[in-house]
Amino acid sequence: MAITDDLRKAVTDPTPLYALAGGVDLVAEKAREIPGLVEKIRQEAPKRIEAVRNTDPKVVQDRVTKEAKEAQERLTRLLGSLDADFKKLSQQAQDAALQGVGLAAEAAVKVREGYDELAERGRGAVQTWRSETAEATEDLAVAIEPEPKQEPVTEPKAEGETGTEADDKSAAAKKSAPAKKTTAKKTTPPSENTK
Repeated sequence: MAITDDLRKAVTDPTPLYALAGGVDLVAEKAREIPGLVEKIRQEAPKRIEAVRNTDPKVVQDRVTKEAKEAQERLTRLLGSLDADFKKLSQQAQDAALQGVGLAAEAAVKVREGYDELAERGRGAVQTWRSETAEATEDLAVAIEPEPKQEPVTEPKAEGETGTEADDKSAAAKKSAPAKKTTAKKTTPPSENTK
């Protein structure tokens, strides 16, 4: 039964849907910023292209060569400083593993917090969308609904009524009176005994 209860809870929990709605809302918010970034890049592009054109390839090659030599020297010093003490290396490996576990746990907490934040944002977005939909529906209902027509009220005339007016009143009385149902009884012939 616990599995069934867990499945029922997982299926009826709206939090993942709210997190999805929050993600959609966040993406929509960030997408509104894109035109500004494109314009900024468009303005800066000529300056950067000109800087690349004016750069001397020899200077770039010298800088890359210098950085590669420095990295090689650091690696050589690091390898030279490693002593044969494997106990120290194993302790460092254990420390690194524990740090990795701690970082993974911290990352899991951050992911959960981000998920909860997206779910809250999604709840707010869904409420906003629902209220906008309700307002649009009300506006549509008002636009579609015809104005109620008011029928003129006529007072009955006394003795001076014409024949058509009397016929109209009797027709109205027939429409308002409930129709009587007549049912026919079904009769079956008596069965005949042949013996």
